[in-house]
Parts: sequence; C-alpha cells; structure tokens
Amino acid sequence: MTKPQWFLLETEQEYHKALARYEQVKRAVRDSEDHKEKLLLVHLISEYENANSTLPDVDPIELIKIRMEDFGYKSADLAKQYGDKGTVSKVLNYKQALSLTMIRKFSALLRIPASALIKEYQLTE
Repeated sequence: MTKPQWFLLETEQEYHKALARYEQVKRAVRDSEDHKEKLLLVHLISEYENANSTLPDVDPIELIKIRMEDFGYKSADLAKQYGDKGTVSKVLNYKQALSLTMIRKFSALLRIPASALIKEYQLTE
C-alpha cells in the first residue's frame, strides 16, 4: 500500500481524507514513519480548520452547546469525556466555570479552539 503524499488541504474532501488517515495513524509509535505522517496531518488539519471555520461570536458555553448539536452529542457524552456528569451539568447551566482540564478535553472533542473557550462569561447564582 502506498502512502498518500500530503499537500495543503484546500477542499472539504481533502480535509475528510486527512481526518480519516489521522484516525488510522493516531497511535503510531514515536519516531516511526506513521508518527511523522501523524504530526504532518495534525498541522495540515489544524491549518485547514483555522482557515475555514467560522465560529459564532457567543460565550464559551453557548459555543459548546452549538458544537454539541452539530455533532449530535448530549451532556452525557461530555461527561463521559470529562468524567463527572454533575460538574458538566453545572457548567452547561452557568453554575460553574470551565476548568482548564474541561477546556482541553472539550476543545479536542468538539473541535473548538481552546482560545474560544477561555473567554470570560457570566455565571448565574
């Protein structure tokens, strides 16, 4: 099997092909050819997403809810990623602020830049 030669991702089709290949090599052994390809794919995918994503100008919690809807996720899916259903519920209901760990995990899960999740927002009492 010949490995694909990667160039800048310019179309949605190329982007999805890169995502599919990343899923195949994401657990590659360090310093292997697949690991090098994985690092390149991470860069190419990130550049494509940064250039082509238009996130709405809303607070981080609304952004999380929008992306949950986009991916068909429920709060239980976020809790599974984070590990605590009660905390996720409090965050989604503006009762508790996002933690750094949540920002990291939700950023990866929902494909939201971490910078969009660190914005300030009001909590309710």
